[in-house]
Amino acid sequence: MQKQKLRDRIYSALREGDHRLTPQREAVVEVLLDNADAHLSAENIFMQTKHNYPDIGLATVYRTLELLENLGLVHRFDYGDGQSRYEVSLTAEGHYHHHLICVNCGEIGEFKDDLLDEIEEKIAADTGFVVTDHCLRLFGLCQKCQGEQDKPAEPIDK
Repeated sequence: MQKQKLRDRIYSALREGDHRLTPQREAVVEVLLDNADAHLSAENIFMQTKHNYPDIGLATVYRTLELLENLGLVHRFDYGDGQSRYEVSLTAEGHYHHHLICVNCGEIGEFKDDLLDEIEEKIAADTGFVVTDHCLRLFGLCQKCQGEQDKPAEPIDK
């Protein structure tokens, strides 16, 4: 989805929820839109937002992210390192992509195909439980780190 359409969707959702579009919120939204393919921590967003809005506080960034998450406009993920990451929701639907996390270097990739639809249907048929969303994180080694493992060890000088 193009940046302007995402911006319009976010601003419209804020208005519909009777939430003001403050300059601080606008600055956070712009950082999220500029980094739509990234997986930024609140601190990363804060530092980037501070360039355009120097008076913003970290607590304001956290409150804005929480509001945007509650409105379904931002997804928050924990990739196993104890630090939440945020990304703008590119679609209005819940399912959109999964994450590939390198356990060696921490790189976060994405896998766009949703292969869980059949499993969700079976769960609903077997249990009556209807899955409304899911988050799949796959941990392993990225191509770069796999290549490093294949290299012979450097001899140690004695």
